[in-house]
Amino acid sequence: MRELATQVREAARALPAADRRAALRRLAQALLDNADAIAEANARDVSENPELSPSLAARLLLSPAKLETLAAGIRSIADAPDPIGRQLRATELGEGLELRQVTSPIGVVLVIFESRPDVLPQITALAVKSGNGLLLKGGSESSHSCRLLHRLALDAMGVGPVVGLVESRADVASLLELDDVIDLVIPRGSNSLVRHIQSNTRIPVLGHADGVCHVYVDEAADPTKALDIVLDAKTDYPAACNAMETLLVHHSVDPAPLREALEASGVTVHTEVEDWHTEYSGLECALRVVASMNEAIDHIHQHGSGHTEAIVTEDDDAAQRFLAGVDSACVFHNASTRFADGFRFGLGAEVGISTSRIHARGPVGVEGLLTTRWKLVGQGHTAGSFARGERTWTHRDLG
Repeated sequence: MRELATQVREAARALPAADRRAALRRLAQALLDNADAIAEANARDVSENPELSPSLAARLLLSPAKLETLAAGIRSIADAPDPIGRQLRATELGEGLELRQVTSPIGVVLVIFESRPDVLPQITALAVKSGNGLLLKGGSESSHSCRLLHRLALDAMGVGPVVGLVESRADVASLLELDDVIDLVIPRGSNSLVRHIQSNTRIPVLGHADGVCHVYVDEAADPTKALDIVLDAKTDYPAACNAMETLLVHHSVDPAPLREALEASGVTVHTEVEDWHTEYSGLECALRVVASMNEAIDHIHQHGSGHTEAIVTEDDDAAQRFLAGVDSACVFHNASTRFADGFRFGLGAEVGISTSRIHARGPVGVEGLLTTRWKLVGQGHTAGSFARGERTWTHRDLG
């Protein structure tokens, strides 16, 4: 595992920007050219795992529409400007001594995911574009799909193993010990998976354990907008982490039409709830009537997961108070929580959605897989020359 991690780092460092762009275009086309083979491998995964819950089964399926979306996202990532080496700051420290801060790859990223094989090409594209080496571990339920997608990714790269795939839990345990070789771990899956990873590694972990998202229907909400947004947030893809799990309704708004519309769409609506911090991941949600927006915000902060929240209102002042007052990674006004997605944000894809408060937050695209470096260029400068007063600090912003 150490050798594999070292190989992907070296391969990523050796791949220039033009080659990365071309490799991603080849990968996007390969997904479409091999659609039948991908469908066959995916069908094997589905047939061999009949015991999966409806939410996991939905995530496992690789439909033609998903492949089209994947290819479009990867092409958009390929065609974006090279993110590496972008100057963020330039300062003249003293005459002839210039300091520049530039973007840089993180290094080697380990991504552990459950059920969703479409994660593999998505994250491959983001890692390659950002110049990172990538190690992947998919769930056993998606093994046939992941093996084929990994082979297509390697063929598209045309060079060394920029992307490595491991399949056993023992391999993952070994990788989690390599804090001197692997720079970031991103778990995508259940709460138990994320907690297990966080408890068993010294490597920094980026991600979210829960997607307990809320929609708050304000007293000034447009009823038609509220109905459309609530139904979309819950029923468009109930298994997604950005699906609504709790509906909060201002006491002046009759919740009956919303509840009845949800139930007509097959949603079980819970009004007597023991644990408001519940991610149903299916056609279920909680409903609570609140006395005010402040009570809604307090509820979100007490019971939410910091993922995505939305307010439905025609009162712009109320909307701005909600957007400013809710401390979650994504906060929306008159829009479904389902928009919390890397592709829909225009990032091409996402490596995951982070509810962490350090480094990256919300949908994590290429930018979230970058760090920075400092480059200093002098002309024989020494620190002592400044201390002795032979040179003068200028600290002038160079733009």
